Amino acid sequence: MKKHNFYAGPSILPDVTLKNTADAIFDFAGTGVSLLSISHRSKEFVAVMEEAQQLMKDLLNVPEGYSVLFLGGGASTQFAMIPYNLMGKKSAYLNTGAWSTKAIKEAKLFGEVEVVASSEDKNFTYIPKDFTIPEDADYFHITTNNTIYGTEIKTDLDSPVPLVADMSSDILSRPVDVSKYVLIYGGAQKNLAPAGVTFVIIRDDIVGKVDRPIPTMLNYKTHIDKGSMFNTPPVFAIYALLQTLRWVKELGGVEIMQQINQKKAAMLYDEIDRNSMFKGTVTNKEDRSLMNVCFVMNDGHEDKEKAFLEFATQKGMVGVKGHRSVGGFRASLYNALPIESVEALVTCMQEFEKNNR
Repeated sequence: MKKHNFYAGPSILPDVTLKNTADAIFDFAGTGVSLLSISHRSKEFVAVMEEAQQLMKDLLNVPEGYSVLFLGGGASTQFAMIPYNLMGKKSAYLNTGAWSTKAIKEAKLFGEVEVVASSEDKNFTYIPKDFTIPEDADYFHITTNNTIYGTEIKTDLDSPVPLVADMSSDILSRPVDVSKYVLIYGGAQKNLAPAGVTFVIIRDDIVGKVDRPIPTMLNYKTHIDKGSMFNTPPVFAIYALLQTLRWVKELGGVEIMQQINQKKAAMLYDEIDRNSMFKGTVTNKEDRSLMNVCFVMNDGHEDKEKAFLEFATQKGMVGVKGHRSVGGFRASLYNALPIESVEALVTCMQEFEKNNR
C-alpha cells in the first residue's frame, strides 16, 4: 500500500533528495568516500556549501549585503541568538503560537519584550491584525507559519523597525521580499532537509551593534566571516538541502511552488468545509495555513475521532494526527508532498462520511 506522508516535521522530502543523498552515503561526488565520512574542508564539500548558499539567494532573490548561513542548533537556538545579537534594550514580538511563545521567553533574558498582539485568547486560531509596532524597539519578530495551530502570515509586513521572521515551516513555499527583513531563519526539517541544519538569511550590517560580549559560537559575525565554516557544519543535512534546492529550481522556482501549494491547500480546505463530518479550526480563510491544515470532527461527531484516525491509517495516511496540545487532525502539505496524496486524503474523508451517515 502506498503511504501518504503528512507528518509536520521531520517531514516528506522530494524523492530525488532521498535518492541522491542515499547514493552519496556510499560515494560522495565520485570521491569513493562516504558523505558521512568526508571532510567539510574538502573541495568537494566546499562546493556543496557554496552552491547551496547561492541557490538560496537565487531562489529567494536575496539582495546584495545579505549572507546565507547553514548552522546547527535548530530554530530554538536562534530564539536566543537573535536577542543576544540584536537587542539593545527592547524588542517587539507578535505571539501567534507555541514557537513564538518560546521565542518570547528567550528574548526576555536579554531585555524588555513588548508583545504587540496575541491570538492566545482563541487558542492561536487566527492572526492578530491592526497592532502597533513600537518604534523604539530594536527589532520586531514574527513567526510566519504556525505548524501546531494552522495559521500563516502570507504577506511580507511593513515594519518601522528591523523585521525578523521565523520561516521554519513555509520557507520556499512562496516568494518573499527579503529586503523587508534583516533576518529570516528556520529549522530545515519541514521544506528543505532532514533535521540537523538551520538556515539563516541575515543582513550583514545588522550585527555588531550591541555592547554585550557574545560567545563566539553564538555571534552571527563569526559565521558570516567564515561562510558557515567556522566549525564543522552538518554536512549530511546540507547536502540533502542542496538536492532540494536544485529540485525547487528545476520545478520553476518558488512562484511555481506557491501555485502548487495553493492548489493542494484549496482542495483539502474545500473538502473540510463541505464534509459534514469535519470542520476546520481556523475559520478566517485568509489566516489558513497553506502548509499545515488543521481540522477536527464536526459538532455531533466528536466520538468518531479515533475511528477516523484508524480508517485513515488503513488507507495509507501517515502523520495526520493533530499535535498533542490541540488534538484533532493535521495534514502538512509541504512542498514535497505530491498532489496525489491530497487527493487520496480527500477520497478517504469522503468515504468515511459515506460510511458514517
